[in-house]
Amino acid sequence: MPEELEGRITSVIWSSEDGGFSVMRLVRDNSSEPITITGYLAGTGPGERVRLKGQWEMHPKYGRQLKVEECLPLLPASAEGIEQYLGSGLVEGIGPAMARRIVARFGEDSLRVIDETPGRLSEVQGIGPKRISAITKAWQGQRGVRDAMLFLQSHGVSPGYAARIYRQYGDRAVQVVRDNPYRMAQDVEGIGFLLADRFARGLGFSEDSPARAEAGVMHALKQSSEEGHLFLPAAELLQQSQKLLESDRAIIAGALEALIASGRVKAEALGRAMPPGPAAERASGGARAAGKEPAAAPPAPLAETPAASSLVERAIYLPALYAAETGIVAELDRLLSASRSLPRVETADAVARAQKSLSITLAPKQAEAIARALQEKALVITGGPGTGKTTIQRALLAVLDHIEARPLFAAPTGRAVKRLAEATGREARTIHRLLEFAPHENRFRRCREEPLECDLLIVDEASMIDAPLMHSLLKALPSEASLILVGDAHQLPSVGPGTVLADLIASGRMPVVELTDIFRQSEQSRIVTNAHRINLGLHPLANESEEGGDFFFIEQEDPLRACRTIVELVCRRIPRRFHLDPVDDVQVLSPMHRGDAGVENLNRLLQKELNPSGGEVIARSRSLRVHDKVMQLRNDYEREVFNGDIGRIAAADSETGAVVVDFDGRHVEYERADLDALTLAYAASVHKSQGGEFPAVIICLLTQHFPLLQRNLLYTAVTRGKRLVVIVGSRKAMAIALRNDTPRKRNSLLAARLAAGAI
Repeated sequence: MPEELEGRITSVIWSSEDGGFSVMRLVRDNSSEPITITGYLAGTGPGERVRLKGQWEMHPKYGRQLKVEECLPLLPASAEGIEQYLGSGLVEGIGPAMARRIVARFGEDSLRVIDETPGRLSEVQGIGPKRISAITKAWQGQRGVRDAMLFLQSHGVSPGYAARIYRQYGDRAVQVVRDNPYRMAQDVEGIGFLLADRFARGLGFSEDSPARAEAGVMHALKQSSEEGHLFLPAAELLQQSQKLLESDRAIIAGALEALIASGRVKAEALGRAMPPGPAAERASGGARAAGKEPAAAPPAPLAETPAASSLVERAIYLPALYAAETGIVAELDRLLSASRSLPRVETADAVARAQKSLSITLAPKQAEAIARALQEKALVITGGPGTGKTTIQRALLAVLDHIEARPLFAAPTGRAVKRLAEATGREARTIHRLLEFAPHENRFRRCREEPLECDLLIVDEASMIDAPLMHSLLKALPSEASLILVGDAHQLPSVGPGTVLADLIASGRMPVVELTDIFRQSEQSRIVTNAHRINLGLHPLANESEEGGDFFFIEQEDPLRACRTIVELVCRRIPRRFHLDPVDDVQVLSPMHRGDAGVENLNRLLQKELNPSGGEVIARSRSLRVHDKVMQLRNDYEREVFNGDIGRIAAADSETGAVVVDFDGRHVEYERADLDALTLAYAASVHKSQGGEFPAVIICLLTQHFPLLQRNLLYTAVTRGKRLVVIVGSRKAMAIALRNDTPRKRNSLLAARLAAGAI
């Protein structure tokens, strides 16, 4: 039998990374003893009074706790509750200290004063006209949120998500979600299908509702794109949707056909001659192909509303990803068929001039790369560490200067750009900045109508470019310009969907120069040697002594002991022995976010040791302190910070919850509501480290990371280290990673389309 009770939340014990599921302490109105409550309570914070409905359960470790099924916010009545409520950050402009002063002045009338006579806030020390205006605006804005919240909360939506829903739909929020609550899954960040479905069921939508089936199919397709796929085969999409929805397959198939007919998804026949196996293996060659393996047969022509057939499988795309994949082919066709603006040069003379300019002797493959860069409209240069990719770019630059060409340099991330600029001595920009995103128009300014001004575009770290970004980049390249993509095809693919560099290589459509020779100065580095050994499936060779060594393996099977070892290395052993800064110079990498030896726990341990106190703000039970090392988690075009950028917190205002982050000398402000875009970065996932090089890298590698242990992940992690690499983990985990040379396949038809030479 569900129990109903009212009380005041006193503290947050734990909250999931997305701020959804939480464990909190609550004091009931009729008792002074706190109880533990668990459930989806995002946006609810200390000081709030709530009305709960839930079931008591006995946790084997933590004891009796209430599993919350419904949570309805109630404004606090006591002075203590009001102070905690106002100081929790729910009202912009008021922090804990300000809340104390307001309640000291107005007591239990504090909320009524803010609501009815906000001008009286001037009676509180430190509150002037500007602050009153900000508080009033925030409070009035919350009134609409509170009205929507009462409706949404009564159907199981937490306060935090209710606020997001209100921001998305405004005063229409209640009507929109009442008509079709599944819209939230597509429109509101952080609200996925499961939450929208729970809400819809509370409104009386049946499990066989067409709106539910369509939303489930869209959710499965979107989830696949987050895993890197450009499409899902229809049969696989139906299977995943049925598992999610637990509905009749015919209903789901009907929903898919309706989505195709309305244009909300795109469908294309994959062809009758498809061999068995994963779609990604059928459609896209691997990075190792390097143009040597034949690409898959091209897809059959697009069928807008194809009839279901057991013989012809269909690829189902989100429209934006279909446009990206086919658009890359069309734009590359345009580029390759046009004449070059680069003047013709004698390649032998150009190579000789480059060698003289840099006082070096180029290896045959390097000379070939420079010659072909001056001859081809588009070229891929690929190779591992120590094979001379940077030298080629510097040498090519000397030739381009001589012929007065107009080159542009770009890379996907800020860290990669910084390294490229240091290596070439020339300005380089991230692809996003190069394309000049216009936030208010939600588009890149640089496009086919307003192209980049260059004769040659050189893009480094090209393995990190996903399909949508490559499409935008190619659209902005003038037809007469040339394109050179430089990257390591053996690294992990992009975080976003697609395997663009691998597909370009496998298609045979672009010339490829593959660098294999390791140069003498790099041969002395165990980091470089071991990266190539790992790529061949061989165990890395660790240095026996710290004296003069740059690659070490510390065997540790137990996750908690491994964490303690990593903390000791970061905070004491490496700074003492190698004279490196533990925050700026040392980067910890782990394959996974969760678990004892995951990124989240490592960050907590390292923050506690490296930055235990100081000015801070609390966001979703996370502490962000001045001097903390943080990472941006998603592209923010307005602030011009991008996924993976690393900075240091320069200032934190505990009153308003705002922070200022220093990104390489550029200060960027974040309000409390935007803090979910930041995470601690003492430790990071291997994927998030791509494009960066760090003086020292510590890699945590344990059998608990089994789902992600693969050779290209270990290779990518090792190649992030510049002066020092330390692996802390088990030999068994190392062996698993080295044996697993089958990267997770991504569904893509780009290689086949490129090989066919047309859409």
